Amino acid sequence: MEESLIKKLLTSVKCSTCGQHYLAESIDILGHEEGLWFLSISCSSCQTQYLVAAIIEEDRAPEVITDLSEAELDRFSNMDRLTPDDMLDMHNFLKDFDGKFSQLFSQK
Repeated sequence: MEESLIKKLLTSVKCSTCGQHYLAESIDILGHEEGLWFLSISCSSCQTQYLVAAIIEEDRAPEVITDLSEAELDRFSNMDRLTPDDMLDMHNFLKDFDGKFSQLFSQK
């Protein structure tokens, strides 16, 4: 993984002392070995300094957490993906929808 990506990732982390996000220029990469990275981070707001050892793994799919059954997962995985036109159609529908579901579902 590139060092710039590591820094960008760590800018989403907040300082545990003052709660401000770290700035990329306040993050120094000291070294790494495979997925283990060693960093020096200083908070530009409160000046607190940290030494960090982080395990950052690439190419690993995140675990999917769902309440769908296996049958539902199979059914939805084989469906066509939503298109921008699908989204526009839904937007136009909701723009004029009055919230009366009973009327909506009784139409046939």
